[in-house]
Amino acid sequence: MAVTGSKRALPAGQARQLAELILAESERAGLRPGARLPTERRLAADLGVTRSGIRLALAALEADGLISREVGRGTFLSQAAGPALTALAKRGPDGLAPGDQAERAASPADFAPADVMTIRRLLEPQAMPLVVLWATERDFSEMERCVAGGDHAASYEEFEAWDLALHRCIIAAAHSPLLAELYGIIESARHGQVWGDLKRRSASTERRAVYQRDHRAIVAALRVRDADASAEAMRLHLSLVAEHLFGESR
Repeated sequence: MAVTGSKRALPAGQARQLAELILAESERAGLRPGARLPTERRLAADLGVTRSGIRLALAALEADGLISREVGRGTFLSQAAGPALTALAKRGPDGLAPGDQAERAASPADFAPADVMTIRRLLEPQAMPLVVLWATERDFSEMERCVAGGDHAASYEEFEAWDLALHRCIIAAAHSPLLAELYGIIESARHGQVWGDLKRRSASTERRAVYQRDHRAIVAALRVRDADASAEAMRLHLSLVAEHLFGESR
């Protein structure tokens, strides 16, 4: 990994991009699942960012299940990182796969937060019966891992990474490729600057605790295969998020 110059603070909303850069640099260095990543200090020096920025990026990768951290041993690429590394190897020098230029020109991150929340409230509660029907024990374990990650998040950015990961893995547990593709657009919008600034302004320790309570209720209802209860828990959770974001129930 090459040193890029003087260190800079990580701009708001850029943890995900830095996480992808760490993966890309790992691929270029020939690292594979099971390999140990450089230390936070080394990554910060190589990429020209602060160690706090590196920690946020690693938290996002951990939430995505792409790395594991072992006390006293270091940080390792997980088996789940294999497909991501393979995909990066196929990308061009601009970091885009063939045909991705048009997608970048019409970035989902430009969607208005109110529109994003409206579509989330239409889509996510309605997806719960599919999750109840098709979720596996591994899916439930992943949901619980994400909830636990949120409990231990040390910052707003880390909590957001785990929040994103939880909602993503709930939708993935429906095992519908089309649904996952549609939700990917919503998730991309949640990485946008406008969304991030609005969410940060609405954040507080008390609200984080309430969101975790909601998350546990959603996962608990899914675990007992209760479609109605899980859909209602998701509906109430998203209504509360909208209320916090926009100052009124929407």
